[in-house]
Amino acid sequence: MVNGDELMPKECFFTKGVGRHAQKLMSFELALRDAGIETQNLVRVSSIYPTTCKIVPMKEGVPKLKPGQITFVVLAEAATDEPNRLICSGIGLAIPRTHAHGYIAEHHGYGMSEKKTEDLVEDLAATMLATTLGIPFDADKSWDEREQQYKMSGDIVKTRSVVQTAEGDKSGLWTSVVSAVVFILDPTLVERAGADKAVVEKTEPRAVSATA
Repeated sequence: MVNGDELMPKECFFTKGVGRHAQKLMSFELALRDAGIETQNLVRVSSIYPTTCKIVPMKEGVPKLKPGQITFVVLAEAATDEPNRLICSGIGLAIPRTHAHGYIAEHHGYGMSEKKTEDLVEDLAATMLATTLGIPFDADKSWDEREQQYKMSGDIVKTRSVVQTAEGDKSGLWTSVVSAVVFILDPTLVERAGADKAVVEKTEPRAVSATA
């Protein structure tokens, strides 16, 4: 039986990608390939980042995933078949100093530059964390001003983001963008859970069918 510890991510990595194809679904697949996560069975989760989770580079994280593995992600995606239309997907993270968890925010949209999308998702994540920690803030201030305010409080120590933007293909192909935080479970716990299941199945008595 899987318990809470086995589902607690031990590591995570940020990734992004873009794909273009005549079919929308295939353009999404190509974006996942560009991001390096096309062989996973992705399960979307919400916005909580456990502070015990270590952030690792994508090149270090991808080899720890097995093809077909159920993999938890916070994923943002956008797609268009309109030539030259600007699309974006972004993930922001805010990490507290001592609180048990931080926040992840995702956004997808149109007409936003990479810098604007970065600012927005970091702002969303930091503001969610600030309201949890009771940090006062002025919603009318720019993100740059509030970022300094949050960090000067000493309760929010870091924000970061990953953003993918692209312009719609000039010939009308579907263009898809993805950005994601990919969670990695403790492989020893997962393997042990699988071994325990195999032992249980081996030791369970088999039903004997009655013969005429």
